[in-house]
Amino acid sequence: MKRSAFLYAVVAVVSAAAGLGLGALVLRRPAGAPMTSASGERKALYYRDPMNPSRTSPVPRKDEMGMDYVPVYEGGDGAGAAAPGGVYVDPRMAQNSGVRVEEVRVRRMSKVIRTVGQVTYDERRLQNVNAKVMGWIDRLYVDFTGKPVRRGDPLMAIYSPTLFSTQQDYLLAIRNRSALARDTPLRAEADALVDAARQRLLYFDIPESDIGKLERRGAPTKTLTVRSPVDGYVVEKSVVQGAQVTPGMPLLKIADLSSVWVLADIYEYELPWVATGQQATMELPYAPGTTLEGRVAYVYPYLAGETRTVKVRIEVRNPGGRIQLKPDMYATVTIRSPIVRETVAVPEQAVIRTGERSVGIVALGGGWFEPRDLKLGVTADGYAEVLAGLEAGEQLVTSSQFLIDSESNLRSAVAGMGAHEGMQGAGGSTSPRTDSAPAAGRGGAHAGHEVEGRKPPDRSAEHDAHEGK
Repeated sequence: MKRSAFLYAVVAVVSAAAGLGLGALVLRRPAGAPMTSASGERKALYYRDPMNPSRTSPVPRKDEMGMDYVPVYEGGDGAGAAAPGGVYVDPRMAQNSGVRVEEVRVRRMSKVIRTVGQVTYDERRLQNVNAKVMGWIDRLYVDFTGKPVRRGDPLMAIYSPTLFSTQQDYLLAIRNRSALARDTPLRAEADALVDAARQRLLYFDIPESDIGKLERRGAPTKTLTVRSPVDGYVVEKSVVQGAQVTPGMPLLKIADLSSVWVLADIYEYELPWVATGQQATMELPYAPGTTLEGRVAYVYPYLAGETRTVKVRIEVRNPGGRIQLKPDMYATVTIRSPIVRETVAVPEQAVIRTGERSVGIVALGGGWFEPRDLKLGVTADGYAEVLAGLEAGEQLVTSSQFLIDSESNLRSAVAGMGAHEGMQGAGGSTSPRTDSAPAAGRGGAHAGHEVEGRKPPDRSAEHDAHEGK
């Protein structure tokens, strides 16, 4: 009797110990899982890969990069009240993912534009020398391209029968006028003939000085000299000595390089910062440390289709008579815009650009975040102007915002899928497809340790086998 009582006592102690161990094993919470209780605290439905929202797991685990899967809870994502359209991310997960927030502030936005410009001629300082009569170049004083000339320097001597006869007509009209007395009626007609012959010589670009020499000499010359109308450099030469020329034929092109243009390329988004009258600085690759000052004179009203840029014309003077800026040179152009905007601005990397809209993630506190559509303005120095969608003082996520955006997209997809299934019939699940399900049957206490991807046993086969018995 005593032996039986002792055996019953031993069995009771062993049973109590086994029950306590089994209870501790069943109630043990896996690492990283949310706390649950009988009072209705949060319960994790499944766990989601933070980098690939389509991958889920019924148990806590890590992805290939060592990041913890994000729990998705029953009845909401957070412990507090859900914000309309908000997304909850576990604070530990947010910290491990590198989520950083920054206060939205009003900033003074200014722009410094750095671009490349090409030096070209000032079109208002170009001069063409053309032939007005038919003839031949008897002597060419400008015998190479690039030769500097001064205003009034001889360029070429042209023999032309037309010019020779015009000289004779002019001298004959002067002689006829001299033969008449001043008080005779024919003197007025003689003066008119002299003036007409003189005007013809002027129309042939014969200068007043040469006409005066012709009057003093009293005899026509075989050739007449064509002189430079401006100071500059011969940049184009279309004739050689002895060549025949015809009326309207271009002979030389002379450019005044005391002032040149620099054509700089400005992108479309930089146009709000550029206006005529702004100062610009040029640096030359062949003269490090040398800077030249210029002024924005004109913004062209069209874009280059290949580069999607706008040409900005900057006028620059070559200092001290030295030709430092030569046509077709490249220069580094810096335009410091005096335009300053006091506006709400956020870091550019904080904005998610989808191609159709711009999204910012606002931190609401307590692990809650809210995606918002933003209306952006100009950009400068890494910041973007916010015209609508944010106010100063709010907290904006500046890094790892794609994690929260993916969570928002996943919740929207799940909600839409649930609504679609609800229309077809009751009982549709709104949870995303998981890669694995918890194992059932024996060993349920160890379900949290199952490897993702393990399939549950086929219970229908077991049922058929049982019916066959």
